[in-house]
Order: sequence, then structure tokens, then C-alpha cells
Amino acid sequence: MIRPAEPPDTDLLFSMIVALATYERAPDQVAGSSELLATALFGPDRAAEALVAELEGTPVGFALFYRTFSTWECRSGIWLEDLFVPDEHRGTGVGFALLRELAATTVARGYTRLEWAALHWNEPALRFYERLDARRLDDWIMHRLEGAPLQRLAGT
Repeated sequence: MIRPAEPPDTDLLFSMIVALATYERAPDQVAGSSELLATALFGPDRAAEALVAELEGTPVGFALFYRTFSTWECRSGIWLEDLFVPDEHRGTGVGFALLRELAATTVARGYTRLEWAALHWNEPALRFYERLDARRLDDWIMHRLEGAPLQRLAGT
């Protein structure tokens, strides 16, 4: 079963975010908290949404996403920030079910795109996305400003 996340899911979601960071070899980069996540997902100015996958009532994965906008299409899309299924539940269809629900949400809202990034070394995920006919956007290179460079550019 795939369902929208609710406030009582916050600690569960945050623990899966930490597990995802560990899988992605970056657990030390998790700087957030359950409290910050609760505000982002359920506060008055929601920044994101999440879906929870359950198997026989047990949480077995999640997807966290937010709305984007295409200037060329002048329409919204969805950015999938995180998709995570613990090792013991991979290969059971949970990831597919989460992506299918997110695709249905994208279409139902009249959005045009569902997009995400994957680490270049995560071959199991890359093969999974390829089987879905997801197109790799090799022409685009992601960039990020954070920390001191962000502050410097901001003039602070």
C-alpha cells in the first residue's frame, strides 16, 4: 500500500533519510532533524510531500518530492528528491509501486514531468530506472552552491 505521509510518520521518514544517506556513503552530511522535516512536510509553508510504502502494515520505503516548474512548457512538474527502499525489501516491487504512485500524482495534477537524479555509481538504481524507460539527461550537469560560496555570492 502506498499512502501520503502524515505527521506521525516524521521520525520514521527521518530514520529512512539517514539510512539512505548511509547507503549513499554520506551519513555525515545529514544536517537536518525530525523537527525540521516535520516543518517542511506538514508546516504552514510546506516545502515538500512524501509517500510511505507499507507491506502488511509495516513501512518498507518512502518517496519525498516537491513541485518544480518548466519555463519552456510553462507548466509544473515533480522533482523526486529521495526514493528509498531498505535492502531487505528491494526487488519486491516497492520502488516500482512508489514511482507508479508518483507518476499517477504527476499526471493527475496536470504536470508534465517527473524528474530525479541518481548517483553515477548506483548501478542497481540506474538499471531500475532504465527498465522504466526513464531518459538519462546526460547533457545537463547539476550544480550546487552551499556554505561559504553561497554566503559569498549572497554578499553576506
